[in-house]
Amino acid sequence: MTDPTGLLGLLLEPLQFDFMVRALLATVVAAVVCALLSCWLVLIGWSLMGDAVSHAVLPGVVLAYIVGAPFAVGALVFGFLAVALIGVVRDTSRVKEDAAIGIVFTTLFSLGLVLVSVTPSQTDLSHIVFGNVLGIGTGDLLQIVLLGGVAAAVLLVKRRDLTLFAFDPTHAHAIGLSPRVLGAVLLGVLALTSVVALQTVGVILVVAMLIIPGATAYLLTDRFTSMLVIAPSIAAVSAVVGIYASYFLDVAPGGMVVLAQGGVFAMVFLASPRHGVLVAAIRRRSRRRAAGRTAVSP
Repeated sequence: MTDPTGLLGLLLEPLQFDFMVRALLATVVAAVVCALLSCWLVLIGWSLMGDAVSHAVLPGVVLAYIVGAPFAVGALVFGFLAVALIGVVRDTSRVKEDAAIGIVFTTLFSLGLVLVSVTPSQTDLSHIVFGNVLGIGTGDLLQIVLLGGVAAAVLLVKRRDLTLFAFDPTHAHAIGLSPRVLGAVLLGVLALTSVVALQTVGVILVVAMLIIPGATAYLLTDRFTSMLVIAPSIAAVSAVVGIYASYFLDVAPGGMVVLAQGGVFAMVFLASPRHGVLVAAIRRRSRRRAAGRTAVSP
């Protein structure tokens, strides 16, 4: 029989360290905000755009560090710059949108890597690429909570307009909303959210946190309002599980958080009551058996 005192002690052990408490809080906040946004990205089909913007903000973050400006400013500038460049390449050449996205985001991301490698810094800027959640200070945590709160507030306040834009931009335009403005709002929140998640999982894994929770919720429900509850819940639980697992297994926390989210997606993909692959196979087999019994009955 499990000793509850021992189990409780095991759960409380990481919380004895301030850096673990900060890491846990920062990761949960970043995961929840990313999960909220992921619902719209998955619904609209902007997964690749999320990948592009989350990577393209890297040079903006490094340049902001160089001039002493807030990271969010540099990220927003380069996020919108990436979108503008993608539009220019797509609209003025024979290159299609997916190729334009790949060209722009890989070029800007490479520029960011070069800037990281040549920028003198008292801190290791490579943590922007790979994440450094265990090194988050009180000031960093406050920045993450503040920016995350702003991003979440924008999404929740404008959720009806953004949802209409996602489902039917033509109707949104007909009732006086501007699809261009709403798209810009989502892209701005995307850039802001990328900054929120930078220090937890790094630029490379941000896209996973921006896609997996929404995709998982999409397999569990047909109601968008339910997605907005399910996706952040999955992300928050995965964040806690990932941080705890990284502590006890002594592995990279950012990677464990994303692995936890990926594990939940795999289970839902296989066993979701509505859209699970195994569940669908069992249903098809049951229908064939029922049809066979009907065929041979007198």
